[in-house]
Amino acid sequence: MQVSTLGIDLAKNVFQLHGVDHTGSTVLRKKLTRAQLVPFINQLPPCLIGMEACSSSHHFARVFSQFGHQVKLMPPQYVKPYVKTNKTDAADAEAICEAVTRPNMRFVQVKTAEQQSVLVLHTERSILIRERVACVNSLRAMLAEFGLVMPVGCRAFQRGIPDILEDGNLLLSPFVRRSVMRQFEHIQALEEQVILIEQELSEWAKTQPACQRVIKVPGVGLMTATYLVASVGNGQQFHNAKQFAAWLGLTPREHSSGGKQRLGHISKRGDSYFRYLLVHGARAVAAVIERHKEEMPWLFALLGKKNYNVAVVAQASKTARILWSMLVHETEYRLTVPH
Repeated sequence: MQVSTLGIDLAKNVFQLHGVDHTGSTVLRKKLTRAQLVPFINQLPPCLIGMEACSSSHHFARVFSQFGHQVKLMPPQYVKPYVKTNKTDAADAEAICEAVTRPNMRFVQVKTAEQQSVLVLHTERSILIRERVACVNSLRAMLAEFGLVMPVGCRAFQRGIPDILEDGNLLLSPFVRRSVMRQFEHIQALEEQVILIEQELSEWAKTQPACQRVIKVPGVGLMTATYLVASVGNGQQFHNAKQFAAWLGLTPREHSSGGKQRLGHISKRGDSYFRYLLVHGARAVAAVIERHKEEMPWLFALLGKKNYNVAVVAQASKTARILWSMLVHETEYRLTVPH
């Protein structure tokens, strides 16, 4: 049995394999447990292995590459058209085996362990921030039930809670005071964890030349720079800057036919967290555009002609294209100022 191409349908405990030889004939159909998978792949001669880019796929790609195999990951939506009739694990594995050999297939770059480690920090920080916002809103609502409506803003909240706890004239029961104190301490603990994560990301960014270059782009900060390098790598998996922006969901959705081009709203495909970072970075730039209109005349003119949110998303798309170019060509950011 000489397997030249192998498709693996990944799962939590049970893995389905489908292998073909150099003529395309099926020579392997097998179901393995998690404990059996790696030893079985290790004893196979080097071959092309295809998998969907999903949970644990990057880990297995790194492991199988160490055995001499060529591993390629594909987005699940690109594999789906190759599934015949009903969906089963065996049909999925066969579809993966077929899709990985297509010359026009788009593949996902395998992430290193270091890249995934940095993405873990971003995930943790995002969860902590959501929890912090939920706790702050809950505490505000609870105090409002006792007639204590706090001003908007984090600084007002941080100053207002100690004042409430120290004010003996407020008719708050001991239960409420102790509850407010516990919740406030929890919020402060969350804030300290977020700060520690940002410090770790900052230290890692100092060791990455790519982060040091892209952080100079307007609207790109520590979070965007570190996430870009950790999730995209060198950007070679994209053919051009437009494809990168489309992958982020920052280009219009197209539904053209009969020679007529029809463009709709931005597609919002791809990585929503990355798109969120770029859009809010563009908002930060748009907020101070009056002071930098000579440095960024394109955005200043666009804000005068288009809706604010439209201009912000356009700026985010432009920033994404600049970032791709800087990653691929390893260049510095060049500010174009009109003469």
